[in-house]
Amino acid sequence: MALDTTLLMSINATLSNALDLGVASAPLNKAYPLYWPTGTGLSQSDKIFHDTRTVNASTNDDVDLAGVLTDPFGVALTFARIKAMIIARSDPTNPNNLTIGNGSNPFLTWVGAAAHTITIRPGGLFVLAAPDATAYAVTAGTGDILRIANGSGSAVTYDLILVGASA
Repeated sequence: MALDTTLLMSINATLSNALDLGVASAPLNKAYPLYWPTGTGLSQSDKIFHDTRTVNASTNDDVDLAGVLTDPFGVALTFARIKAMIIARSDPTNPNNLTIGNGSNPFLTWVGAAAHTITIRPGGLFVLAAPDATAYAVTAGTGDILRIANGSGSAVTYDLILVGASA
């Protein structure tokens, strides 16, 4: 199977100020495109996973990156490297934060140490990308669990997209 991936992060913003005889504005339009054709080397990827998932209150969603997930065709995935990770909270009204990281057998080459975490607030978005050949290593059995934790309150639904390489 071939995988062609384009990740496009962009920002479009305009700061404006009303003046006596007009409006001054400072537009910002910036795009950061990444393109990965199929493969396992520099600026390449050959594996993708995407899903809308739910974490119940006071529980974890421990995502095993080596051999448990399946691609859209039902084929088992074993990531050796993660090239892009997107975690998105679509509901800004749910008051719970999601905490990413700090699990058992943690996949943590992207965050630093086992106790380090990232918080995604309601309606928030976390994007991580590494187009180099090394990217973020996944080590089956000892460093392959991406923990998504929900503190308390109500269940939280989120989108998870992982793009990576098999070697």
